[in-house]
Amino acid sequence: MVVDEIARRHVLSWAMAPSQVPDALIAKRHAGAAGGTAVLLVKPLTFMNRSGDVVAALGHYYDVPAADTLIVVDEVALPFGRLRARERGSAGGHNGLKSIVQRLGSTEFPRLRLGVGRGDARRDLADHVLSTFEPAARAGLDEFIARAADAAELFAAEGISKVMNVYNPGAAVPETD
Repeated sequence: MVVDEIARRHVLSWAMAPSQVPDALIAKRHAGAAGGTAVLLVKPLTFMNRSGDVVAALGHYYDVPAADTLIVVDEVALPFGRLRARERGSAGGHNGLKSIVQRLGSTEFPRLRLGVGRGDARRDLADHVLSTFEPAARAGLDEFIARAADAAELFAAEGISKVMNVYNPGAAVPETD
């Protein structure tokens, strides 16, 4: 949802990744004459626990260092709507991050965790993260996705430290227009 929002904002179209990269859609924004930053948006089409294959292959193909790759993931340990950015760190039990750490051989890549909450404790966790949002969460979903997209765009423009200073819990609330 976050990369779709960024693509919408910049009028980018999705296409299949190069044949050397396993199952992924990409959208590219070139640097351009206006001094904008070149950006590659990626939607792995694999299962989440195989997303490291896509991240590693695209990083190699486009020669993008892991430090310049923002991984955006859902996070059940954070309440719905909370953002948490980190410069590096463990997978923290997240299967997608485990796959990326394994394929990159490093935990040295920035990530933006999007709080989706745990949901009903009686419900299987996999069912929770694979289902649609509960009605109470849907009311704030557009704003949540917009803030996450803002954070990802800030990463592209100014780096992960700026994102952490603006969006992490305890950071100043970002200004809105």
